[in-house]
Amino acid sequence: MKHRPRRLRKNDIIRSMVAETRLAKDMFIYPYFVTKGKKIKSPIEAMPGVYHFSIDELVKDVEKSLQLGINKLLLFGVGETKSKQAKGSHSKKSIIATALRRLKAEFGTDLYLITDVCLCAYTTHGHCGVLAGDQVLNDPSLEILSKMAVAHAEAGADMVAPSDMMDGRVASIREALDEQGQSDIGILSYSTKFASAYYGPFREAADSSPQKGDRKGYQMDIRNANEALKESLIDEEEGADMLMVKPALAYLDVIQNIKSHTLLPLACYNVSGEYSMVKMAAKHGLVNEQQLVMENMYAFARAGADVIISYHTKDILEQKWM
Repeated sequence: MKHRPRRLRKNDIIRSMVAETRLAKDMFIYPYFVTKGKKIKSPIEAMPGVYHFSIDELVKDVEKSLQLGINKLLLFGVGETKSKQAKGSHSKKSIIATALRRLKAEFGTDLYLITDVCLCAYTTHGHCGVLAGDQVLNDPSLEILSKMAVAHAEAGADMVAPSDMMDGRVASIREALDEQGQSDIGILSYSTKFASAYYGPFREAADSSPQKGDRKGYQMDIRNANEALKESLIDEEEGADMLMVKPALAYLDVIQNIKSHTLLPLACYNVSGEYSMVKMAAKHGLVNEQQLVMENMYAFARAGADVIISYHTKDILEQKWM
């Protein structure tokens, strides 16, 4: 036979040498859930191995994470006072603003801090924008989201990540940041965020479930790939520095399609449902956790993701799976 592809699969050395897809620790972002109080490291039942941290305990855990090489964090605030207009979202005393100041004071430029910008955890109704009746109002929500982004930037965020899926939010946030002298703050846009069933465990972790209705009126229809590309290209034009596809595992085709149409770095979010399914299956001996996790990570990178946001990051680096 003239062609024997198996020659390049003979052993691990040759397989690694010719591998088409590579992973590096610098590709990974680790999410943290930050809550009010002290001495709190509370396990999130729906997400084994993930915790709610008070700021004092967060500092301790981040120090350990830095030793593993985890220096890029995505912060979510939990337990804020909720209101119809999400006033707590842009307070200078919010849990995220307070955490940003503390982390920057402790670790300085050793950490790159990204914050989730969305109203769902700060509204009494649990939707990602302000509500009038059953309708989420787009344009009035932009003002609040922009204030939230500015508050985070002033507290020490290096990058803000709007996840609300309101039309025009990237342009609104960019303008607000620039007007406040924060032109060096990056925007990682959740440019393609689907109305997905994979978010279930996260909603417990972030206390952000909508009290009525769903988010299909503003998050993307799971059936639409062309619209996903459209959303991303709009956000690129509005001034996003990075784009994101969320969830990741069921949308590898979307990752690949967007990557082929943009020069911006592309992130994917390996979301809570994807994470917890692996953890639960491994707990019951149904799968090899290491092998399944790494197969998923390589799939994300193979599809075109430059950056991977994943709750598996600690295990990958601590257990030396990569």
